[in-house]
Amino acid sequence: MPVTGIGGLFFRARDPGALTKWYFDHLGVGATMTGTDWIWQQSAGPTVFAPFKADTDYFASDKQWMLNLRVQGLDALLAKLRSAGIEIITKAEWDTPETGRFARIHDPEGNAIELWEPPS
Repeated sequence: MPVTGIGGLFFRARDPGALTKWYFDHLGVGATMTGTDWIWQQSAGPTVFAPFKADTDYFASDKQWMLNLRVQGLDALLAKLRSAGIEIITKAEWDTPETGRFARIHDPEGNAIELWEPPS
């Protein structure tokens, strides 16, 4: 198989600089924006690539995508996000021993971000 992984995620933003900083400050995602370091080194692990039906209600109908980030220490991350005033959505039915735990936040431009802690 010639494809070895996702090489990038590119999307439009009203204020790319501010959104890049928000993702880095709150989630540690993306470039550090120092020098020419534009690469985010990730930990190895599972990646789900799954188109959803056009009428799904799993995320907002006015969005074409939802970012899912694999995390470790979900509770600690949620505490950090709460202290920064970021609204968090959790639902008991999202969490299962087979799939792990989930929480949802939104970036400043309204894009849904699902935080996923896979089962250990």
